[in-house]
Amino acid sequence: MILTHDEILAEIDSGRIGIDPFERGAIGPASVDLRLGSEIRIYSPMPQVISITAASNYREMTYKLELDEAGYVIKPGELVLGITLERITLPTDIAGWLGSRSRFARLGLMVHVSAPFMQPGISNNQVLEIFNTGPNFLRLVPGEWICQFVFERCEGNAAYKGSFASQQLGTW
Repeated sequence: MILTHDEILAEIDSGRIGIDPFERGAIGPASVDLRLGSEIRIYSPMPQVISITAASNYREMTYKLELDEAGYVIKPGELVLGITLERITLPTDIAGWLGSRSRFARLGLMVHVSAPFMQPGISNNQVLEIFNTGPNFLRLVPGEWICQFVFERCEGNAAYKGSFASQQLGTW
């Protein structure tokens, strides 16, 4: 069951859902908009084939770039990693889905390419897989409301304890 505006507010007001920093105006009819943080990761070309295994580590093939107000220009066909300004904290009976905002998708920007599901019990900033599918150069601006988070009530309780459980600005 997807949470709508009033249910999202009730869960935030009760302290069960945490969004930090939080702006009430970011809540839409059935989602919350999130902003792009001030850090992105740029991929470095690797001379060897990268094996897709449990040992694969995106940090070994990217470098972190701190964004200023000029942002970062993403080229057509380029993939970068971003991170949300907001930290999301969920109880063990609410999960979420992270997705692009349609206004930017219409420009060819995919904000979260392939891993949209956020596990119940998380408390972290969300890493964004940002890809420019369009023919134009696009500027990523820190602080822009770049993506949306949809909350879904779970049947039962569970809590994510995996390797990305504590990702946050500065340490991802």
